[in-house]
Amino acid sequence: MVAESLLNTGDTAWILISTALVMIMTLPGLALFYGGMSKKKNVLNTMFLSLTAFAIASVIWVIFGYQFAFGETINGFLGAPTNFFLTGIGLDMLHPDTGIPELLFVAFQATFAAITVALISGAVVGRMKAKAWMIFTAIWLTLVYVPVAHWVWGGGWLYQLGALDFAGGAVVHLNSGIAALALILVLGPRKDQRLLPHHLGYVVIGAALLWFGWFGFNGGSALAANGLAANGLITTNVAAATAMVGWILIDIWKSGKPTVLGAATGAVAGLVAITPAAGFVDVPSSIIIGFTTVFVSYFAISYLKPKLGYDDALDAFGVHGLSGTWGAIMTGVFATPAIGGIAGLIYGNPQQVVIQIISIIAVAIYSFILTYAIAKVLDKAIGIRVDDETEIEGLDVKEHEELGYRI
Repeated sequence: MVAESLLNTGDTAWILISTALVMIMTLPGLALFYGGMSKKKNVLNTMFLSLTAFAIASVIWVIFGYQFAFGETINGFLGAPTNFFLTGIGLDMLHPDTGIPELLFVAFQATFAAITVALISGAVVGRMKAKAWMIFTAIWLTLVYVPVAHWVWGGGWLYQLGALDFAGGAVVHLNSGIAALALILVLGPRKDQRLLPHHLGYVVIGAALLWFGWFGFNGGSALAANGLAANGLITTNVAAATAMVGWILIDIWKSGKPTVLGAATGAVAGLVAITPAAGFVDVPSSIIIGFTTVFVSYFAISYLKPKLGYDDALDAFGVHGLSGTWGAIMTGVFATPAIGGIAGLIYGNPQQVVIQIISIIAVAIYSFILTYAIAKVLDKAIGIRVDDETEIEGLDVKEHEELGYRI
């Protein structure tokens, strides 16, 4: 068939691998990263949040999520729904303008949807009911993630405006970070807000798996096995490494000693910041982005959170929300025509920074308002916070009747 003759097997192989890499980011990467930072009594519950986020997102995405996110745009806000349950998408159908099967593009994008909602869970550990989380996940993906994905990636109004987001600075990280902030404002703070990591070894393994999977996250977003994918991979690695070193230096400056948790957090902040820029900037710019984002997230975690009093348990807002914002702005500053075909501020196009800021504001406002409303309605309907006894004894025992502290 004609479509089969146009199939690019090299590109297809790379995106198959990238899809698996992004899946690893959530399971087991994020589950271990968040689980290791949690208190002993909540470690299994914390991992459960990532597990269920991936499962629910995978089902919703194929039933209707992909169709609304990537269907032909309706006034720039939402895609026209077709092919529910992926019916009508045959094995020989190729994704437009690529040489990969459309079914593969669906699967690749499903992993992005899954990790986005899973990232939110880091803010709410230790106090949200498991059942409420599962309902929230389904509603949030439908009402928040799907429209935002369409705005930026699916031909919606921000795409038409010219917003740059190579792999999810706004769609994934800003979106999840702002949603995390809205959700915890409804939940309220934990009774014990001390950071008592269950196992820092798990945190290191989780961070390493996130870093590993991020090569598929950013490199795969080229949707081809080419130089752009290679640029996405190397800028991702350099930004993460630079941010890790930067965080370690701040730790030494502040306390005289480096910390393992700080090193892992720094690497993730760098990965977040380079995500929107990986396919638009060069290596020197990625070093700058990685190093500068450390100060943004470090300030949020060490000064902003204590000052304002919001209980972002594992710093989903501080790392993903704010480093994602910084990365989106820096994309508008450093975008290089020779790489992504679009000029940023330093190449004579200050308007790109304006466009990036518009996209940040739009996504942040929409995500915050919708998430806050979803949380409020759920709280009124079923109650989203565990009772005091459950919080004190631990969610592993009370919510799941399992003893996570024994592992």
